[in-house]
Amino acid sequence: MADNKQTQTYQGYEQGPVRPANDTYSLLLRLIRNCPWNRCSFCPVYKKQKFSIRPVEDIIKDIDLVRTYIDRLLQENALPIAFDQERIHSIYTGFEVRDRIAFNSAVMWYAAGMNAIFLQDANPLVMKPEDILFILRHIKDCFPETETIATYARSSTILQLPRGALKQMHELGLNRIHVGLESGSNLVLNRMRKGVDRFGHIAAGKRIRQAGIELYEYVMPGLGGIDLSIEHALETAEALNAINPDVIKIRTLALAPSTELSHWQLRGMFEKPGDAMIATEVRLLLETLDNIQSRIKSDHILNLFETVTGNMPHDKEKMIGIIDRFFELPPNERILYQIGRRMGFFKGPGDMDASPRMDQVRLACENYGVTPKNVDQILDRLMMRFV
Repeated sequence: MADNKQTQTYQGYEQGPVRPANDTYSLLLRLIRNCPWNRCSFCPVYKKQKFSIRPVEDIIKDIDLVRTYIDRLLQENALPIAFDQERIHSIYTGFEVRDRIAFNSAVMWYAAGMNAIFLQDANPLVMKPEDILFILRHIKDCFPETETIATYARSSTILQLPRGALKQMHELGLNRIHVGLESGSNLVLNRMRKGVDRFGHIAAGKRIRQAGIELYEYVMPGLGGIDLSIEHALETAEALNAINPDVIKIRTLALAPSTELSHWQLRGMFEKPGDAMIATEVRLLLETLDNIQSRIKSDHILNLFETVTGNMPHDKEKMIGIIDRFFELPPNERILYQIGRRMGFFKGPGDMDASPRMDQVRLACENYGVTPKNVDQILDRLMMRFV
């Protein structure tokens, strides 16, 4: 499968820069480098980075290298090491380590129970389907007890796969796909250069679900700007109603300085909504979701409400109620919640009731000089730490 020249190009085990929050303890296997699309106006990741597909032979070597270290750990009866740094160091010094990145990945994955693998970078399914199937088969042979294999994918790529390819991938262990829906509005999708329209998102989402693969759809409140805020919320909800994904992930827009969207804002071509408008947008999204069984997750510090989490339709009113409680707060307390949330002290408005952090938050508001007029600008700067 590989000629000598390809074999000699192997530079060791590779890891990409990004993975979902629920893959914190997954083994990261890099199939492609960077993003084959890389044109989205809001995205700061992979910019000025060249896209390439790694040789299948190199990926197989990565898998085999990890398997070698896992076997050594089993021989040493190292489990459980529970992320004990001294224990890890003693194992490390006792091994002949040819590739430190591979070894560290193997040790941490071993300590976490070796339950999940995440395929990187932005859109590995752009590879030839037969190559992906070969890699999945090798993963299954090397790690038969792994429960979850996940990846990111673009809707446009899903639609280009041959019929039956996703089903074959699922049979070989690929059981979760993360898709950046971002919006269901064609006006927003076109402006943000997503490279897919609303109907493409819906068709791709349905195809993933029909293959039996768990689907995570990511939505981005604020991406429509002030002018398209309502349309963005309503049409995103309608697209999600048509797809009925397993999980809907909320990731509020934050403007990284390096993005084209940030430059548009500086030139007055885009106006990012403030917290209050984005909260209204999320509320409208939740209100419009209908006849789906998706789980809503808001597990990111960029989101104003981490507690807006639950199962549709059972928890719909509870989630809307959390947003309503924010709007019921007096203006000065609303500011305290906004700042305290982005400092990591609060997950929802209810956390303020008996929080020992309130004096810290008040002091921070004084130091930042926060007022109702500048709170959104100050929050935008604070949120840059998390982009």
